[in-house]
Amino acid sequence: MEPNEATELQELAERGASESALRPVAFTMCGMAVLVAVTTVLGHRTHTQAILFQNQATDIWNEYQAHKIRAYETELTTDLLSAVTVADQHAADKIAKSYTDHEKKWADEVKEEEDQAEALQTKVELAEARADRFDMAEALLEIGLVITSVTLLTRNRIYWYLGLGFSALGVGLVASAFLIK
Repeated sequence: MEPNEATELQELAERGASESALRPVAFTMCGMAVLVAVTTVLGHRTHTQAILFQNQATDIWNEYQAHKIRAYETELTTDLLSAVTVADQHAADKIAKSYTDHEKKWADEVKEEEDQAEALQTKVELAEARADRFDMAEALLEIGLVITSVTLLTRNRIYWYLGLGFSALGVGLVASAFLIK
């Protein structure tokens, strides 16, 4: 065996040992990539949920407003019937009583709609708070993945540990998103 062949074999052996030492880093990067993907999906679904809750709340606020307008107009009509002299006072009183009954019914409906809309607004705020956490966690996980990948280029494990630190913060934020009540 010639001296240059022995040197090449020694370099190949060292390179193989170096590559096997980086397998945990590569495996960690695969796990981080999966965590980034899952966190991204959770964030998108949570944003969608917030939008759907907001749409429902808007619909209920619109119904609330329509009932309030209808109740106000009915009240004005009742006041008008009581202030104006009508040829058939008995019929006017009957209509005014009907309007008064409607006003009582609508007052209950308006209160119920207001409560429903406010409950949905609370759900919107909760979903947005969760989505914000998922977004920040996604960013931290991506930063951790990139920093960890630097380990493959530099062969310096400090980047692996630093990337693991950022990723741990990201996982912590994901967990905290589920704790928001």
